[in-house]
Amino acid sequence: MERRSLLRAALIGGSSAALGGTLWRGAAYAAPAQPGTGPYGALGGPDANGIRLPSGFTSRVVARSGQTVAGTSYTWHNAPDGGACYADGSGWIYVSNSEISPGGGASAVKFSSTGAITGAYRILSDTRTNCAGGKTPWNTWLSCEEVSLGYVYETDPWGVKAAIRRDAMGRFKHEAAAADPVRKVIYLTEDETNGRFYRFVPGTWGDLSSGTLQVLVAGSATSGSFTWADIPDPDGSPTATRTQVSGSKSFNGGEGCHYANDTVWFTTKGDNRVWQLNLTDNTYELAYDDSLVSGTAPLTGVDNITGSSSGDLFVAEDGGNMEICVITPDDVIAPFLRIDGQSGSEITGPAFSPDGRRLYFSSQRGTTGSSSGGITYEVTGPFRA
Repeated sequence: MERRSLLRAALIGGSSAALGGTLWRGAAYAAPAQPGTGPYGALGGPDANGIRLPSGFTSRVVARSGQTVAGTSYTWHNAPDGGACYADGSGWIYVSNSEISPGGGASAVKFSSTGAITGAYRILSDTRTNCAGGKTPWNTWLSCEEVSLGYVYETDPWGVKAAIRRDAMGRFKHEAAAADPVRKVIYLTEDETNGRFYRFVPGTWGDLSSGTLQVLVAGSATSGSFTWADIPDPDGSPTATRTQVSGSKSFNGGEGCHYANDTVWFTTKGDNRVWQLNLTDNTYELAYDDSLVSGTAPLTGVDNITGSSSGDLFVAEDGGNMEICVITPDDVIAPFLRIDGQSGSEITGPAFSPDGRRLYFSSQRGTTGSSSGGITYEVTGPFRA
């Protein structure tokens, strides 16, 4: 899948990148669409849950922190963060991290084929500040600790197998993970102002117990070529992993990470950018940079990121105006949803059900602005195939 960057749009077309703006692609430049438009149309007024959605979409509350999940005896965790969905027969499972310390960990909710909640349970306990993570092709959840010298834990979404700490994946302030089944590696982001972008190369694909941690090496420019170099000491002590390799590229606050079709995208919240690695030719570029937008940027506080079967990227905001924005393969950027009345929170854990018809996500601190006020939602509607 080919994408072009907002950087190029701004340099070539002088784009205002208004909401729903069409960015430069190929040799042509199209003028921005009307504000508020995009592949799903303008947002409507807030529904009963305070969520503004395009026409044809509806929302429901799946769980609230400190309250039992409907139809179960399980109490949902505080500060819900990164998440993913897994097929479970004709139904599915949504897993969600808990970004608190001490405690942390992750929980899961099971759904039937009709979307009814059939269970909820713990899949990881007694860890620290579990922020984002990633899904593996062998259907485990990598839950990442966003603390200095944090670990990655491999967990079972069904809650049957015990979680395993994966020391070989390095100790640093982990954020998100994305699996690349073609190159048989796991990409990892680091939430530091001078963080790095890593990949873990397992000794055997499907077994994360051993392997090699590598870091991306590139120049200081916003585009160019890159290589990978081994991290000498993945343990990160006494020397932090991000400073062990000369020439490794610094990124300002690594956040979400998503892989599809020989491309990996990741966000950096410190400079509000979405980066794109083109893995077939080992080049990188910007897919979005709000500093190049004249006027009001359509996407601020970039954080978790996921993709749909249509090739659309969905980027959740940490702060901003509490939106999930969509970036299409044609580089249209527009809000897909907005949460009203929760300015002290952030949107976390966007993930699609296996059939692509439902989007799950959380407001980490809800209306209260505290970790005990988290709300996990589901949005259903005519998502693009």
